[in-house]
Amino acid sequence: MKTVTSKDGTKIAFDQIGDGPVVILVDSALADRTLCAKLATLLSKEFTVINYDRRGRGDSTDTQPYAVEREVEDIEALIDAAGGSAFIFGSSSGAVLALEAANKLTAKVKKQVLYEPPFLVDDSRAPISDGFLGQIKELLAGDKRSDALKLFFSTAMGIPGIFILMMRLMPSWSKSKSVAHTLPYDLAIMGDTQRGKPLSASRWATANMPTLVLTGGKSEVFFHKAGNALAEVLPNAQHRILKDQHHGSVVMSPNVVASEMTQFFKA
Repeated sequence: MKTVTSKDGTKIAFDQIGDGPVVILVDSALADRTLCAKLATLLSKEFTVINYDRRGRGDSTDTQPYAVEREVEDIEALIDAAGGSAFIFGSSSGAVLALEAANKLTAKVKKQVLYEPPFLVDDSRAPISDGFLGQIKELLAGDKRSDALKLFFSTAMGIPGIFILMMRLMPSWSKSKSVAHTLPYDLAIMGDTQRGKPLSASRWATANMPTLVLTGGKSEVFFHKAGNALAEVLPNAQHRILKDQHHGSVVMSPNVVASEMTQFFKA
């Protein structure tokens, strides 16, 4: 494990493996760098892979108050420590954070791959209410971490109650509870993009590097709509459907995702 110090003094922990062009891996909500460990190993055959703990998770520290800009600065610190330029990959809400970073660090991000950013751009799924972030914060303020997780999984991820009940019996639930305080971070990153409205045509206008948006063929319709919408508003993007894959494929089928990334980054 290595660390780098972000602009506000936060220590960002990361693993670095492999040799070649640098790839930064940006995790989804509630995840630490163990989530993408297999993906990192596969990519290390062709790249220098930086697999890091986002602030407030794993071995990284945290500094308040939170702002999305601080997480962009974390990514910039990692890129600078690795030589000043990199490819970037993000999954789910991590894909939106990666996109925010690419939009602000255009001279440092060469290409990006974004796996299933969870935008809600139409009525293919119920929108997230304006008060949802406040509800999550209120539960966390009362140290009701399990309740915050249940609300997040049911509302933001659309997981049926019976499956959430099963999740609570698994060892991973306690790990999710330990980083539940970071849920507002990912909701801040998503902002107003889960309200069922079209994406802004200008929000990421400076992210003009080649971009590959990936969606699993078995994923819910709203992920497909999101991928299409994002590819349309970005200046230099393509949207690809991965046959037989789904939202968990970054962990469950890392070989498929790694293959797509490798082909795109090396092209």
